[in-house]
Amino acid sequence: MKILVTGGMGLIGHNVVKKLIDLGHEPTIVDNRTTYGILDHNELTYLFSERVKKFASTPNFNIDIVNQYALDKLFTFNNFEAIIHLASFPRQKVVNKHPNWGSRVMSEGLINLLELSKTYKVKKFVYISSSMVYGSFVDDVKEDYHCKPEGQYGILKLAGEWLVKDYARKELFDYTIIRPSAVYGPLDVEDRVISKFLLQAMRNNTIYVNGASEKLDFTYVDDAAEGIVSAALSDKTNNKTYNITKSHSHTLEYAANLAIKIVGKGNIEIRGRDTDFPSRGSLNIDAARRDFGYSPKVDVEEGFQRYYEWLQNSTFWSQKTG
Repeated sequence: MKILVTGGMGLIGHNVVKKLIDLGHEPTIVDNRTTYGILDHNELTYLFSERVKKFASTPNFNIDIVNQYALDKLFTFNNFEAIIHLASFPRQKVVNKHPNWGSRVMSEGLINLLELSKTYKVKKFVYISSSMVYGSFVDDVKEDYHCKPEGQYGILKLAGEWLVKDYARKELFDYTIIRPSAVYGPLDVEDRVISKFLLQAMRNNTIYVNGASEKLDFTYVDDAAEGIVSAALSDKTNNKTYNITKSHSHTLEYAANLAIKIVGKGNIEIRGRDTDFPSRGSLNIDAARRDFGYSPKVDVEEGFQRYYEWLQNSTFWSQKTG
């Protein structure tokens, strides 16, 4: 199957592309490789060079999804049967810093892809949303939970879900919506929770924990990518929404202590919770288990250990933590 993967050079995206190739499909990557005006350029250059090694011969286009003309040219010469749409501003912090830019990418960019899907008769549109659409919640949240996002990132993600559903309502194509949570793992950027915790410990620095009892449903990247690919390829997921997580929440304090335990150094300072973010817990994944056999395998202890070992062996990070 010919599948367009937007954001295919990202942490989740490049793993999705590799899994599609391994299954015999023909992915094409669109990614603008941006720093979002906040990430380190040298770090991203290193990460992109490492990620692309997994699929060096795969068609890979440096296109911003806001650029409708460039996208239209790509669609003209490719008969895409499905789209896995990962391209987005990646999290709340980045949208808060550049809300206008974030809105263009997450709204206008999405509409460009939906319009092209209509024009070129794409059969299935897979939209990668976020657990942030739920707002604050405790544990075992199912997909029919009342969404009440807190912050522009979650609001834009939920608006994206409704846009996708509205296009599908006109019977233009089938859709599947995926809500992941706190994805981490090798080849991630430093500017994320688990990356920060492990790298600060490796530097023997203080890990700052914003709210000791705040929880996240940490999900190892291989499990997230496996769930996305399985959902995208299954007919049972048409016009449905799924949580794709480990379905087991841990506190930020536990995660920080685990990082220190694995690395063998570092210390913790507890601060007040960051009110820019909702309080979250675990998500229920029964629907994904039932419909396409989703079964996350990597618990947080193993996932942290794998990520730490990769950081240790990385030429880039060994120079920055030695």
